[in-house]
Amino acid sequence: MSTTAGSPGGGVGDGAGRRKLLAVTACPTGIAHTYMAAEKLQQAAAELGVDMKVETQGSIGAENVLSDNDVREADGIIIAADKEVDRARFAGKRVLSTGVADGIHRPEELIERVRTAPVQEGTAAVAAGGGRERGVAYKALMNGVSHMIPFVVVGGLLLAVSIALGGHTTPKGIEFDKDSFWFYVNQLGGLGFKLMLPIFSGYIAHALGDRPALVPGMIGGFLAADAVNIYGADANAGFLGAIATGFLAGYLVVWIKKVRVPRFVRPIMPIIVIPIVSTLALGLFYIYVIGQPISWVFTHLTDWLNGMTGSSAVLLGALIGLMIAFDMGGPVNKTAFLVAVGLIGTNNAVMGMAAAAIPVMPLGQGLATLLRRGLYTDQEREAGMAALFMGFFGISEGAIPFAAARPAQVIPANMLGGAVAGAVAGVAGVENSVPHGGPVVSLFGAVSGVAMFFMAIAIGTVVTALTTNTLIEIKGRKERRAGAPAAPAVPEPVLVGAAAGAGAGGTAVAPASSPAAAPAEEAEVLSGYLTERTVKTELAAASKEAAIREMAEMLATTGNVNDVAELVRVALAREAQGTTGLGESIAIPHAKTDAVARPTVGFARSGEGIEWGALDGTKARLVFMIAVPEAAAGDEHLRILALLSRKLMDGGFRERLRSAPDGPAVLELLREIR
Repeated sequence: MSTTAGSPGGGVGDGAGRRKLLAVTACPTGIAHTYMAAEKLQQAAAELGVDMKVETQGSIGAENVLSDNDVREADGIIIAADKEVDRARFAGKRVLSTGVADGIHRPEELIERVRTAPVQEGTAAVAAGGGRERGVAYKALMNGVSHMIPFVVVGGLLLAVSIALGGHTTPKGIEFDKDSFWFYVNQLGGLGFKLMLPIFSGYIAHALGDRPALVPGMIGGFLAADAVNIYGADANAGFLGAIATGFLAGYLVVWIKKVRVPRFVRPIMPIIVIPIVSTLALGLFYIYVIGQPISWVFTHLTDWLNGMTGSSAVLLGALIGLMIAFDMGGPVNKTAFLVAVGLIGTNNAVMGMAAAAIPVMPLGQGLATLLRRGLYTDQEREAGMAALFMGFFGISEGAIPFAAARPAQVIPANMLGGAVAGAVAGVAGVENSVPHGGPVVSLFGAVSGVAMFFMAIAIGTVVTALTTNTLIEIKGRKERRAGAPAAPAVPEPVLVGAAAGAGAGGTAVAPASSPAAAPAEEAEVLSGYLTERTVKTELAAASKEAAIREMAEMLATTGNVNDVAELVRVALAREAQGTTGLGESIAIPHAKTDAVARPTVGFARSGEGIEWGALDGTKARLVFMIAVPEAAAGDEHLRILALLSRKLMDGGFRERLRSAPDGPAVLELLREIR
């Protein structure tokens, strides 16, 4: 039986050579269990003759990220996670979802059960890109869009409801009675819109540079959204500016991470140095470099458009509509809108053209999702319904998620539809006396020529929807004919926590070439923090509390511990939150406290074993203790945990560690952890 790329795999590779499985492991803390489950699944897959690639979603970021090509070729996906994992990318494939503990203790069973796992709902285009390999840049863009959509929907719907039920027209537009209920609803909706572009920009950056990139990305998004109020710019950059700041922030952080710094600086790099340096660099670059051209464009477009107001109604209407639809809140859009507003009272026809064009983008994109549902994801279809509602109330931002996700298809379609709507309104002599757009203004009696006003909106909406879907289909056909490219179209940055040489699309078919191997420089991590002085071949303690106290005293012999009692208290408090007994006779207690001057790691054995509350019921015989100061409670701490967790899933290594004759022999074995 043959299966297509988008199929669930039928018999999952029966009789067709080696099975190819994927897995995602994750736990809420993102520390040890994530990597233990990954290692166990890879070991079991190798023993069963199955090719497997595992993506780990730990606190140091996603490692060995599954590419669209991986998903397309997979016979099934195992999700061993105790937190939410996005399954949309696996649509059309068999997906087995279970807890991370099952990945550790029952990997062979999971590999067998995935044969009959249910098929993930949705279209294959969502998961595998319809046969397309998407680059890191595209995935980052979509990450921003997916996080932005809830803000667009909530903000837009609150604005729409408040306008419908509490708004009234004035020469300044639609306003509300101060301190009324609907005034506050409108303010809340406006707050959602204010956060929209910062969230969009921030999560583009986050996808590229992980958490250190979130702050500069969001601040850059605020500048793009509200530079006029923040530092007195002539115009805001809008969603196109937010795309630019998101990518600039993300790639800037990726670049900064590649800079070699002294070891003592590394712990504060992701929480202090990188966010501050990248935020300053991006913010000042925007103000002094990006902001100037935007102001120039705004000023010259305004002068040029004012000079066009005496030209033919068709040409002027098309031009106004085209500009309104281009960047939705950016300098081009604002130029057309402000020129139209400035002519209210002397030439209301220009505002009529703008009012007809304003709702066309959200209405057109919403209609497009209804006409060809298969071209859109579930989230996009939901956003499309909200966009239809927002469009009726003249809220053009409802179309921004669509333009951000597919700018090459959506922006030209929006511009064409807006131009048509503006031209029809211009020819018909539609006039509007309030600075607002959309069908709602006709309900307030602000529009003359209501029938042609609605006709202009309807024609523009249909043109936008049909053009959008046509362009998306053309792009899809071209990509299907060309086939999936061998590599993404843009250079892929090394994602946070990823191994050197194992980018987002790295290939791994067996544990022997583990994709999450640490960079070469991490060979120094354990040899630098764990020394012969912090190795004890036999613990005297018989209880968990006594063992932690004994190991803390051992760590103090390095001179790195300022307060042993405080270190013990913090470590026991961590145990109270949840056991650090990982099963397989392993425990890794850890503490983040300023009672420690620098990161320090200790190891001890217990021949009798110590009850540690592990889920598999085993007593701890191999105990590692990690102690780090608060300032170092970042990537370095988590990487140590990740490295230990992976290596300790090797039964042979554990046995050698248990039988090593003395401290130097133990330390020599631990040098293998890299």
